[in-house]
Amino acid sequence: MKKESNFYSKVYEVVKKIPAGKVATYQQVATIVSTPRAAQAIGWALRALPDYHNIPWQRVINSQGMISIENLRAPKSLQVKLLREENVEVKEVDGNYFVDLQKYLWRPYRR
Repeated sequence: MKKESNFYSKVYEVVKKIPAGKVATYQQVATIVSTPRAAQAIGWALRALPDYHNIPWQRVINSQGMISIENLRAPKSLQVKLLREENVEVKEVDGNYFVDLQKYLWRPYRR
C-alpha cells in the first residue's frame, strides 16, 4: 500500500503543475513520474482522489485529445465545464469531447 500511495503522490504533484488553460495526457504524466507504461494507473490515481482536494484532475485527457473520463467519478460534462472555464476549447464530435493538443498540450520541458 505504501508504494501505491507514493506513486499516487508523485502523480498528484505532476498534475498540480499543469497550468490552467493547458492539458496533459495520461501517458505524459506517466512518463514524467518515470513509469511510461502506466498511463492507465494515472487514471486510477485520479479516481482515488479524496472528495476535498486541490488537484486539477480535469486537465488530464487521453493521448488522442479526448476526454475519457470512465476512470473518474465525475461525468464528462463536469470535465468539459471545468476546462472551458479555463479557456480550453472543447469540441464535441459524435458524442465525444476533444481538445486540440497542438494548441493546449502542456509542454513542461519546452524552452
